[in-house]
Amino acid sequence: MKGKEQNKKFIHKETAMPNDSTITEILAGLESGTVVPYLGPGIWATAATPPVHPANHLELVTKLTERTTVPHKIRKNLTAAAQYIENFKHRKTLVGLMKTAFEGKSTPCELHQFIASFHKLPLVVDAWYDDAMQQALAQHPDWGQVQGVSRAEHQGEWVRYYTAQGELADAAVAAQWQTLLYRPLGSSNPANNYIVSDSDYVEILTEIDIQTPLPEIVQQRRTGKNFLFLGCRFGYQLDRIFARQIMKRSSSRHWALIEGELTRNEARFLKEQNITRVDMPLAVLLG
Repeated sequence: MKGKEQNKKFIHKETAMPNDSTITEILAGLESGTVVPYLGPGIWATAATPPVHPANHLELVTKLTERTTVPHKIRKNLTAAAQYIENFKHRKTLVGLMKTAFEGKSTPCELHQFIASFHKLPLVVDAWYDDAMQQALAQHPDWGQVQGVSRAEHQGEWVRYYTAQGELADAAVAAQWQTLLYRPLGSSNPANNYIVSDSDYVEILTEIDIQTPLPEIVQQRRTGKNFLFLGCRFGYQLDRIFARQIMKRSSSRHWALIEGELTRNEARFLKEQNITRVDMPLAVLLG
């Protein structure tokens, strides 16, 4: 699945600067549990110290191709490079490279800690592979996670559930958790589950329109909720597809904190999904 970004030239500025009431409304929603934070790798832009692991698609594909030969034309295409490694070096090699890229526990940035401080959140979505949000939730009174898994490794399964201690659980146990951390792309912790190659995505995309790969508990907990996109950009088609499907049948009002100008694809996506772009830095939430 090519991750080619279309319309790379920044051409469109979508929304005006919001007033303080917008941020106040978002914060009130986080406090009451009516807002679902949806985190992308761009959240690391707020970190005082850059993470030791890759913090975007380009950094990750660069890491994967440091130790294995990949054709030049796909060396900057994460899903295609991952597929090449899987095809010619075996899936275990790909998983090993991902494990190396994200080895060790992440140190959460201030924004991770900020999100974790809201104990009434029924659902948090984290669409990157590090475990910083899990580490931030360590002091949370009641949480667990559900991760997307590769069907190349887990035949017949779309997801796996894990307790806060990293032990395997099931949907019945997960239903009791106050906060559910949903990792649609998997995570390095606790079991190195990764959705990263073309074939991983093809499996999901064949069924995602009818929501089969999305856990029932995620579908239930998103109902009526407002999504808040933090550290997310929507220039890549896969990012738009996942966001669209995860927020499906929620509410009709959402926000995305994106500072600066948008591409045509981003502006169109935000308009189609009724996502209000808040043209302010992520740190505005921290006060």
